[in-house]
This record gives sequence, C-alpha cells and structure tokens, in this order.
Amino acid sequence: MREDLSGADLREADLTGENLTEADLTDAILTGAILTDADLREADLTDADLSGEDLGEADLSNTDLTDAFPEAHLTGANLTGADLSEADLSEANLSGLDLRDTVLTEVDLTGADLSEPPQSTHLWATFV
Repeated sequence: MREDLSGADLREADLTGENLTEADLTDAILTGAILTDADLREADLTDADLSGEDLGEADLSNTDLTDAFPEAHLTGANLTGADLSEADLSEANLSGLDLRDTVLTEVDLTGADLSEPPQSTHLWATFV
C-alpha cells in the first residue's frame, strides 16, 4: 500500500534509513529533513520542498522529483531513473551522483557542485 504523506510538514525530521518506497510526498515540506540512506524508490516528491535536506546515500531510483530541490545535499545519492524535470538544483551538492537514465529536462544547475563527475551511462539532459 502506498503511504500518503502529501502536504505533510516534515521539517527537520530525522528519516534516516526509513522505507518510503512508493510514498506520495507531493507538496510535502521536508526543509532540513535528514533522509540519509532513506529508501525513496518510486516515491512521488513532485513540488516537495527539499531545501537544505541531506539525501546522502538515499535511493531515489525511479522517483518523480519535479520542482523539488533548491539547495539540496545529494552526495552519493542514487538517482537512477529519477525524473528531475524542471528541478531547481541551484547550489545543490551533486558530487558523485549516480545519474544513469535520469531525466534532467530544464534543470537549473546554477552554482551546483559538480566537483566529482557524476556516474552516467545514459543521461537524458536539457539544461536551462
């Protein structure tokens, strides 16, 4: 059963290692949340506020993250197959991400940290 957390206020929540597979987090407020090692496979994070959160080592495979990422910390996160269409990744830490088959249509990467090249074999990208 898909967990419905749409619109939930999860500011500063410690969700380290939580299983949120297929969760509906549409419009959720996750400002400053800790999602390290969280399982967010196939979750819907459309329009969620993920500013300032820590998603290091989180699994975001096949997750819809449209418009979800101002100032995110994503070091080591697995974004394989994720849809980041129109995401604001400005100022985000994107070092060493797994971006295989990730959709990056109209993504804003202004000031993003790409100091370690992302792992990618099939990257579909259109940047603004």
